[in-house]
Amino acid sequence: MSASWADAPSAGTVGVRLVKHGRTKITYPAHLLADDGERVTVRAPWAGEGVRDFGFVRFEPGDVLTEHFWRSRWYAVKEVRDAAGALKGWYCDVTRPAGLADGVLVVEDLDLDLWVPADGGGVLRLDEDEFAASGLERSDPVAAAAASAALDALEERARAGRLTELTAR
Repeated sequence: MSASWADAPSAGTVGVRLVKHGRTKITYPAHLLADDGERVTVRAPWAGEGVRDFGFVRFEPGDVLTEHFWRSRWYAVKEVRDAAGALKGWYCDVTRPAGLADGVLVVEDLDLDLWVPADGGGVLRLDEDEFAASGLERSDPVAAAAASAALDALEERARAGRLTELTAR
């Protein structure tokens, strides 16, 4: 995968493809905000269909996500705002480092997630059961260890009130 946006389809617009267990989960267009060679930042409306109520947050039409992906880190941090611009919180996906293929940012979801509400309290580790069931610890123990370490590091930052240091420009 290339390291630059020279082959992106058009200035300012990129595709984002989320892959899970070898299959494309969703592909959506996003506005490229920044790419410093290590971190890629995009903004996109909520790409899911309808409302997705997780119990601790609702993703719904009109929500806007500013998403930060890294080429060498095992996670993505997504700032979630409602249609009026109010911060809901940060949804952090544990992923393999992001890459670029055919003008599309490709990110492989490794099941582990972290939710940090706007007030910074009530940090939630998510989907550890899915991660255990994925078989990654057997099939790719190095990746599994990197994923677990990434979740721990994100949680530590969030609980210390330092998550936004990752997303500051």
